[in-house]
Amino acid sequence: MREHLLRVTLVPLLLLFVFSGCGYQPASRYSKLVTGETISTKVIISMQDPENTVVIKDAVDSAVIMRFHSSLREYGHAITHLDIYLKSVLFLPLQYDKNGYIITYRTNISLHIVRKTKGISKTYVLRGIHDFAIEPNAIISDQARFTAIESGSAKAIDSFIAQVAAEGARAQP
Repeated sequence: MREHLLRVTLVPLLLLFVFSGCGYQPASRYSKLVTGETISTKVIISMQDPENTVVIKDAVDSAVIMRFHSSLREYGHAITHLDIYLKSVLFLPLQYDKNGYIITYRTNISLHIVRKTKGISKTYVLRGIHDFAIEPNAIISDQARFTAIESGSAKAIDSFIAQVAAEGARAQP
């Protein structure tokens, strides 16, 4: 009985000690050191692809809330402002079936983000990819196209968050 009580008490304490002593900090904590608590976003509409700009705006806003754990504000009320430019969207064939029809595509998204924080401006060049399948001898549907662009944009935003978190980690005393 005494051994069981010791084990029940000691194991959770040991786990608590190990995990509290490892120094893990979430990326959002480091990124907030760079961006602050409030962020405003502005997606510059691409004249070549205006439909995709709306999809990217939604992906960026979602990422700010979910991954940065920051709140979106209007430009005048935010510490950091992000200007997002859609530079290119490419659909490249990846795989063909035995008849030569494309069955898998890769979407390459190229974004440029200009981060302005307290008068300091920094530019990031980001890329995101998304692979998806289609039926042989079919065209890419609008839904598949939007989903691919949204997913590729989210991956590009994830790399932006990683870069900003790394800047915050380096700047931390």
